[in-house]
Amino acid sequence: MSSEPSGPSVAYAPPAPPPHPVTLTAVHEPGLSRWLWLVKWLLALPHFLILVLLTVAFVAVTVVAFFAILITGRYPRPLFDFNVGVMRWSWRVSYYAYGTLGTDRYPPFTVADVAGYPAHLDVAYPERLSRGLVLVKWWLLAIPQYVLVMILAGGVRAGESVGLVAVLTFFAGVSLLFTGRYPTGMYDLNVGIHRWVARVAAYAALMTDTYPPFRLDQGPNDPH
Repeated sequence: MSSEPSGPSVAYAPPAPPPHPVTLTAVHEPGLSRWLWLVKWLLALPHFLILVLLTVAFVAVTVVAFFAILITGRYPRPLFDFNVGVMRWSWRVSYYAYGTLGTDRYPPFTVADVAGYPAHLDVAYPERLSRGLVLVKWWLLAIPQYVLVMILAGGVRAGESVGLVAVLTFFAGVSLLFTGRYPTGMYDLNVGIHRWVARVAAYAALMTDTYPPFRLDQGPNDPH
């Protein structure tokens, strides 16, 4: 009995997950100052003060968007762009200061994306959003994400994470002070936590119906 020759085996490749609407990227810059991080709290003070006001506006805009989505199924584009801008501003300041210490380049005072800056954040605009989900996703459905964010980052405000990232950033600063290097593994973990928090923040702020994946995508480049 002759057997048919078997063809070449083809390795199974699982399908790639669909792109997430929240994109957070950064550039791991070499040659960071050994001492500048010690005074960034002072240098970034104007940004911190502005972000307090922007965060209040972020919450107010989200409340208005809640009713707009409930009635029309759409997130008003100007309000959406403003909240994305607040998240973008917060991420740049966090990247410069004590959220990451990833750059010595001073953050620009703008909600717009700045092509030359090493930290970027964007959220794809949804043409339609679920009227039903808007009632439950920001509190009930997001509870597991809030718990994990509290464990990983200690909290979330307008896309910025605090907690574990503060610990990572402190040790990164110590490493810069004594060695002039930012450990790659520490950096990748830090940015990955910020990416997770940004996804949760966008979902909780009603900016997307895409549920944040239970996945820590580390490193400066968004995998999707």
